[in-house]
Amino acid sequence: MAQRWAEAGAEWLHLVDLNGSVGRKPVNQEAVLAIRRTVSIKLELGGGIRTLDTIDFYLGQGLNRIILGTAAHQDPDLVSDAARRYPGRIAIGIDARHGRVMVNGWTRDGGVAELDLARQFEDLGIAALIYTDIERDGMQTGPNIERTRALAKAVRIPVIASGGVKDLDDIRALKPLEADGVAGVISGKALYEGTLDFAEAKALAAS
Repeated sequence: MAQRWAEAGAEWLHLVDLNGSVGRKPVNQEAVLAIRRTVSIKLELGGGIRTLDTIDFYLGQGLNRIILGTAAHQDPDLVSDAARRYPGRIAIGIDARHGRVMVNGWTRDGGVAELDLARQFEDLGIAALIYTDIERDGMQTGPNIERTRALAKAVRIPVIASGGVKDLDDIRALKPLEADGVAGVISGKALYEGTLDFAEAKALAAS
């Protein structure tokens, strides 16, 4: 699948170690490194990354960006250290339900509002905030435009929207948010089920 998207013209591939998210440590390293060996496009990875050693390992193996989610909430010093060591290569994953951050593979309320968490990382040189409304993720009911806009307007860090994308209309709905700081959108299920054509989406996003 990685090769398919690379050949289709993808510039970035978004990877998540779902087992790692729940197990709190990397599980699918072999698969991730096999993808790195297979394609030359940029790769970003999240899921179960909790230590600087793990970040060193993956970036040393040629990945381009690391996403810290639960770790960003539970260990802000790790974010600071990683961002200082790898400027522009650390992203923060903010997975939220009703404005509240969810952690440990979406299994637990982190006890903090999404905007409060985002503001903590304002001046660290973070590459992006990857914002997922987990109520919509995989549901193809459209991205949460209002919450995505509010987050982008609240911070200076670029925001990447994730969750709920179904078709080109959703890409069109997100386009005006570029002026507020939304820099991109992640799509998974819609691409695999064929409700979103990758070439058309890429062309629309770039227009």
